[in-house]
Amino acid sequence: MFKEKFKYYKRKSPLPDLSSVLEMNPPFDPKQVRRISPKMPGPLNLDSYGINSLDTWVLLELIQHPGLIILRNPFTPKGQRYWIRKCLEEYTRPPNKNNLLTHGLLSENDDWWHMCNDNEAKSKIYKQLRWVTLGYHHNWDTKVYSENLKNDFPPELNELCKIIGKCIGNWDVDAQAAIINFYHMDSTLSGHTDHSEPNNTAPLFSFSFGQNAVFLIGGQDINDDATAILVESGDCIVMSSQSRLSYHGVPKIVATKLRPWSNEGMLSEDWKDFENYVTESRINMNVRQVLNPGQKHL
Repeated sequence: MFKEKFKYYKRKSPLPDLSSVLEMNPPFDPKQVRRISPKMPGPLNLDSYGINSLDTWVLLELIQHPGLIILRNPFTPKGQRYWIRKCLEEYTRPPNKNNLLTHGLLSENDDWWHMCNDNEAKSKIYKQLRWVTLGYHHNWDTKVYSENLKNDFPPELNELCKIIGKCIGNWDVDAQAAIINFYHMDSTLSGHTDHSEPNNTAPLFSFSFGQNAVFLIGGQDINDDATAILVESGDCIVMSSQSRLSYHGVPKIVATKLRPWSNEGMLSEDWKDFENYVTESRINMNVRQVLNPGQKHL
């Protein structure tokens, strides 16, 4: 069931009918989603991370997939720009790892975003960046994390997940690893489960910016039925409890003319390059806790 739906939404000709993709806009069908109220655990430093006040949050759980929670864009336009900049300009820098290193297109000390300012280099590496890893670096061959392959995890990204986790499920989150995926209009992410972490009960957080995507969520068996959801810029998907180890993937990127990261007249001069990127691409920060509570190292 998952594979069949993935192939359907991925196909190029004829194009798939997207009318069955769930759009998380009111009115909400109580047979498909239930509304959740966020919890205020105490004083929160929301402004520092570009987050709107909790009374504006739209928080939904899929009935068919318990634990799959969608937080509709909780970010201010400035907040979206903050995280887009982080992903493109800062998180792509060494010592973080990326796919261009493995293919010999960058050296260990190269700064991808800075190099993209050079037209000759840009033509070779701009759209070739597919992923960056932070903290505990995911080993794509062994699927095993190691103390020998990690760097300091960005404290602001950990704090973002702590805030979201507390407000949704009163979870004590300590984010230690992230994969940032970069999608262009023809990109996909095959169906998979995230099971490499020793702690596979802590929720997984997925933040999206830029173009829209069809996100496909199934069950813990590849033959379980799957649901397609439209994910928009700023949306956060949380995979918790029964959905934490479910099959999921991205069969299609969907163009949008909306620019929720923009508030006209307040954009800095150097924003243009970031704007150009997200108007034709999607960025996804996928963040997880690796260690079990009380565990200091692997």
